[in-house]
Order: sequence, then structure tokens, then C-alpha cells
Amino acid sequence: MHRDQNGEAPVGPLAGFTVGVTAARRAEELGALLLRRGAAVLHAPALRIVPLADDSELLTATKQLIDQVPDVVVATTAIGFRGWVEAADGWGLGEALLDRMRGVRLLARGPKVRGAIRAAGLSEEWSPASESMAEVLDRLLEEGVEGRRIAVQLHGEPLPGFVESLRAGGAEVIGVPVYRWMPPTDIGPVDRLLDATVARTLDAITFTSAPAAASLLERAEHRGMREELLGALRRDVLVACVGPVTALPLEAQDVPTRQPERFRLGPLVQLLTSELPGRVRPLPVAGQRLEIRGHAVVVDGELRTVPPAGMALLRALTRRPGWVVARADLLRVLPGAGRDEHAVETAMARLRSALGSPKLIQTVVKRGYRLALDPSADTKYGSE
Repeated sequence: MHRDQNGEAPVGPLAGFTVGVTAARRAEELGALLLRRGAAVLHAPALRIVPLADDSELLTATKQLIDQVPDVVVATTAIGFRGWVEAADGWGLGEALLDRMRGVRLLARGPKVRGAIRAAGLSEEWSPASESMAEVLDRLLEEGVEGRRIAVQLHGEPLPGFVESLRAGGAEVIGVPVYRWMPPTDIGPVDRLLDATVARTLDAITFTSAPAAASLLERAEHRGMREELLGALRRDVLVACVGPVTALPLEAQDVPTRQPERFRLGPLVQLLTSELPGRVRPLPVAGQRLEIRGHAVVVDGELRTVPPAGMALLRALTRRPGWVVARADLLRVLPGAGRDEHAVETAMARLRSALGSPKLIQTVVKRGYRLALDPSADTKYGSE
């Protein structure tokens, strides 16, 4: 782990990178994991969760299941199952709901759900080792579902083909809509996230639910920037999803996504910790190691914060490392500079100061500037 330019705080593996977080639930936990590794976090919940106690649809489904007991209950998430039981308690229906479920076949998607079921004083009949809803579906269909009443605890995520397949097999399916999603009350953070993504000032964006991904695409459509957003996500901004179901709305738009092997927040952050630094190619410049990361630069293991104008110049220089870049070309990439080439000199002076080593960038009189690439270095460096 690197240390910062003062030699005091450790520089994390994500230092210099900016990561967008679209989650509403557990956003603080995900943000804390990213911050601990040095990332800057842009939080913009793409959805909000309807409070269970206020959810009339969940109340209606709960009363229906108490009045007409199902043959099978499928529990899909631990937090959803616990929330359902707690909401039923709040309505004075908790004991009645648990009493009904003691007499039905209870299937749990995975070990966390199994734990929530047992904590409620119930026992599951079966749980797949794969934690896959596909395996749950296969088991039900193999046993035969015609004429059976099956309750499925939903949790805001799509279950591709699950309910449809059960109904096609002749089952009556009752969806229990735990944690329904609604648009955020304040759309401002989402718009700022979209702007940052399109401007490529965001290095990665994370999704922990498919509805959040769909909501972000819908907002981009509403603002007339859908194609710009998709262009950024397809080529420049790393898209990290907690699992394959979450990725479905994005992959339907040909957006490449990366997913951890285990569908949890910790592995998602580890994926970013591996992927983002791996996208950076270090350059040997003037006997030092230079890495450009999002909004900052690492020089010989020291994190250097560089202002936006300086980053624009540095990126232009690294597109052709070791070659002279004319002042006129640098002026074109400098934000808000107009036609005054003196702005390039001012921004360059600030960039050299931020890097802490003026010799990294050489002035070529009457021509422009160049990175002082070491003579033995391989100069192949992809444009950004």
C-alpha cells in the first residue's frame, strides 16, 4: 500500500478513482468499503424503497395468504423475509402469518434466508446449495405444480421466467411484494451522477439491484442523454454489478458488466480493487513511476491531487508519451481556456507543482511540452 505525499496516511488501491453508488439499501456500507480503500464516492440512489409498514400491497398479500393458505412459500432473501414478518407484526398479523407458514412447504433460496426462517421459529423443507432461483424452479417443476398455490416473496429484483414458468405449469402464484421500488424523492443526485458518467469524470459505477439500473437508464432517456450514457458505459466507465440478475437491464443494452464470483458487497468491492488499478498503465518518466488515476496521479507511490485543468493537460501528454504536444493542441483540451495560449502555461505551472517534480514534463521551446519518458521505455500507450 502506498503512502500519500505527506507520508502520513496510507494510499489505498482505489485512491484517485471516483466510484458511483446507485444503491438505496446498504449504500452506506458499500460507500464505507470503497472509502476505506481510498476511492472518492459519488452516491446517487436511483430508487427509494417503499416503507413496509406503509405498503398496502404487502398488507393485502399477507391477509390473502392468512385467509387462503398456500401449498408452498418460496423465501428469496433474508432481509425481505425478516421485513415481511416484522411488517406483519406491526399490523398485528405476525402470529397468524407464522402459524400459517408452519403448515406449508417452505423453500429457502440460500443459507442467509434459511437463517432468517429459523430465527422466526420456522423450518425450511429445502434449500439449494447453489443459492440459485433456477434450481428452486427446477425442483418445483420436476415435482409438478399444477393446481398448487405457491407464494413467492419478491424483493424488488426481477426473477426472469420464474413466476411465468410456474403459471405455465398450472400453478396459482401469489407474489408477496416486499421492498417495492419507487423513483427517488430528490432526483438531483441521479442527474449529477449521469452528468459525471457522460463527462467521464467517473471511473466506475456500481449496481446492486436491477431496478436501479433500469431506473438510471429511464432517467437518461427522460433527459435525452441515453445514447451518451450508453456510450460512456460501453467504452470508458467500468460497470460493476453485484450479480447477473442485476446486470440484465444493462446487458440488454449491450453494456459490458463485471460481476464478482460471490454476489456480495465485499466481493464487489474487491472486484473494483482489482479492475480499476489494472486499467492503469504505469509510465516510467524521468526516472519515476507515473500512474494516472481518475482525478489524481500517483508518482512513485505518492498520491498527488491534480486540478481538472492539469489532468486535462496530463492526459493529452500521455496519449503520446515522449512526443511533443503543441500548445495549440493542449489549449483545445483545456476546459474554458478560450484562445489564450497563456492559459496553457498557467495550467502547466500548476500541474508541475501538483506533481511535485517539475522534471516530469519538459518544455520544448517554441513547440510545446512533452512527458520526459525514459529512453528505454516502451512508448505504446493507448489513447483514452
